[in-house]
Amino acid sequence: MALVAGVDSSTQSCKVVIRDAATGALVRSGRAAHPDGTEVDPAAWWGALLQAFADAGGLDGVEAISIGGQQHGMVVLDERGRVIRPALLWNDTRSAQAARDLIAEVGASEYARRTGVVPVASFTATKLRWLRDAEPEAAARVAAVALPHDWLTWRLRGFGPAGESPLGPVLDELTTDRSDASGTAYWGAEGYDRELLVRALGHDAILPKVLGPADAAGRTPDGILVGPGAGDNAGAALGLDAASGDVVVSIGTSGTVFAVTDAPVADVSGTVAGFADATGRFLPLIATLNAARVLDAVAGLLGVDHHELGRLALEAAPGASGAVLVPYFEGERTPNLPDATASLAGLTLANTTRPTIARAAIEGMLCGLADGLEAVRGQGVEAQRLLLIGGAAQNAAVQAVAAQVFDVPVVVPEPGEYVADGAARQAAWVLSGERPAWPVSISRRLELDTRPEIRAQYATAAAPATVG
Repeated sequence: MALVAGVDSSTQSCKVVIRDAATGALVRSGRAAHPDGTEVDPAAWWGALLQAFADAGGLDGVEAISIGGQQHGMVVLDERGRVIRPALLWNDTRSAQAARDLIAEVGASEYARRTGVVPVASFTATKLRWLRDAEPEAAARVAAVALPHDWLTWRLRGFGPAGESPLGPVLDELTTDRSDASGTAYWGAEGYDRELLVRALGHDAILPKVLGPADAAGRTPDGILVGPGAGDNAGAALGLDAASGDVVVSIGTSGTVFAVTDAPVADVSGTVAGFADATGRFLPLIATLNAARVLDAVAGLLGVDHHELGRLALEAAPGASGAVLVPYFEGERTPNLPDATASLAGLTLANTTRPTIARAAIEGMLCGLADGLEAVRGQGVEAQRLLLIGGAAQNAAVQAVAAQVFDVPVVVPEPGEYVADGAARQAAWVLSGERPAWPVSISRRLELDTRPEIRAQYATAAAPATVG
């Protein structure tokens, strides 16, 4: 039995799944935690990857492996392959002004035309501009720029700083895929846009070679075939085997709404990012900074766990009796409000109860994602069903409220590590030359129960923050 491994190196942890290449059956799995924060030494990711492999019982029998990873993170290397400074992650908003500067210099429509995206604080180009402006000595030392999955793939193949890796610092061996390259704001249909890279960083640098969906990046020192890898959302779409008409809503550290399309998207407003997917197609996407951690915060405030938060929420009526949480706790990416804060509006003596606050938290989180769905539809994407994934998707109250907030039939797949599963599918694809047709199990199909008043009162409460 040929085995393949898929990795999800996410913001919070590293997950590994090892599957039967022919059937997709799970054989074993492992995980390890990542440090907290929006700035992380990539060495922590490498250590977590090795720990996750060990937790999965090692890689014995594995013939191919691919790595999915958090998008946009800035990994800058010097000419000797050493990491120059801790990586700025996608959710580090200190580059918000850098994004504004780049748009002012190039133009939003020109960025959308050339790269399919308009810079926001999360994208790699804005972090490079921040580095150029805030840490010019560090920026001057940059010989190569990689993203988290690029760097881990490179290390997995045996490359890295001299003395720390068997093959040494061969920067030209860095590789990536279309999905992760498309989140940099210096890559487009014609490949890397060097002028935009130089505008961000201040000088040219080595960038990873962009591989096709089934291209091999190389092999590990032990001979395991290594796939191109992917950005996390593209990995999840592949893991779900998402097709035209499917819209995926993922509730993790961030919230995302994305769909697989045959044609690229170029939204000059910057709301919808015109990313590429992991199959040769495209992945129009919106992301919110505030997702499952909204529930963490309110559960902590109420002194309950997530199960009890959901139970409380279901005691309240749809619309939470007028209480509305606009959950911009960490600023927001969609809408692009990096300096915004959260607000709890519509409170009265009658509705200030634990159930209404619990329900307002879930409704607020999902309303932000429903606004994202409307933005994706505005780019011509047809939504026939909504696939709800992520840890919070298993909460009964989140499911019930999703059926009321969205106006598309909601399907909840069985709990799974879909980014890692997508990476495993990709590894099997590279190994055999054929995209695997592994089944995806569905846990629940929710009856549509749309309550327009929920989104209407949310829109009213969110309007001041959006205008401000």
